[in-house]
Amino acid sequence: MGVENRQTTVMLKRIAAFSIFLLVGAAMASGEKTPPHGTKATVVHVSNLYVQADESAAKVSSITPGRELIVAEHSGKWLRVFANTDVEVVNEADVPVFGNETNAQPISGWILDKGVVAADTPKGDEILFGEAVSTEILASQSHPPPDAAQSARRLYRMVVDLFPQSPRAPEAMWRAADIRWQLQRADSFSRPSAHEKENYLREQMDETEMKKIQKLYPHTKWADLAAFAMIDNKICGDWQGSEKCPEKEAEIYTKYAEEHPDSPKAPQALYEAAWREASAGDMYQADNDEKRADAARAHAKDLASRLETKYAQSEYAARGAGLIYKMEQQIPIYGSDRD
Repeated sequence: MGVENRQTTVMLKRIAAFSIFLLVGAAMASGEKTPPHGTKATVVHVSNLYVQADESAAKVSSITPGRELIVAEHSGKWLRVFANTDVEVVNEADVPVFGNETNAQPISGWILDKGVVAADTPKGDEILFGEAVSTEILASQSHPPPDAAQSARRLYRMVVDLFPQSPRAPEAMWRAADIRWQLQRADSFSRPSAHEKENYLREQMDETEMKKIQKLYPHTKWADLAAFAMIDNKICGDWQGSEKCPEKEAEIYTKYAEEHPDSPKAPQALYEAAWREASAGDMYQADNDEKRADAARAHAKDLASRLETKYAQSEYAARGAGLIYKMEQQIPIYGSDRD
């Protein structure tokens, strides 16, 4: 790109940023810089934010599903609101990798009183939770709509924020935290540092929300799921041929299964532990250490047998049986699948 083209691009960005500044300034001509007291709410569809209560007026921005807003005034079919919007950040390079979802500055404007859910909306918690689930399903498709995952996360968060006593609140908090966790995990494990053996050498996922779930809802399914998710921060990256990695991870998963026996993830944790011990057995055998190989496989068989005893109806019990069969048939678990 030539110097003139770069200068033109920079100028266009500055003009765009200045235009947004002018629109925001017009919307806040009253001089208000902070939201007044009002009704907290959100929207379940993309809502245009106008400078005035008129669809022909200049549009300040748009409010996407789950964005928090404060309803300050009603006027016929219009609402004057202060909202966290989706105004484009010009200096994208300055934005943290995982973002800061709390630093958005609310701006004022008018939206149509349509699709707005507040704490006094009948079945509001069900409406928001249902929309969040639908949006999360869209986000999981091969070609998801832009920002679908974050919209689902925001909708779940608003269930908790607007309806903290709702029976849906604990699951909504977990789902919101899990979406964030999965996004961070995908980013972390896509980096070169993910191939480092030691877990502390790679980007760690933020555990704040998971720990909050454990604090607010102890001894529940959601606390159990949060504890299982956080194992991601403890496991090795690339084992690099070291038996210590699978054995360390097996200990972590075994401890989880023992401390959370009623967790939906307990059978998986036992299987993960058994698979890692079996893998360590193959690695020891490759190093001609038959004694340790036999010990690791014996441990693996014990863990896999617990699946049949404690979680016979789980698919992991069947997978554990397959694991034991392969070991007895001397079929490698880790490495080459050929004799």
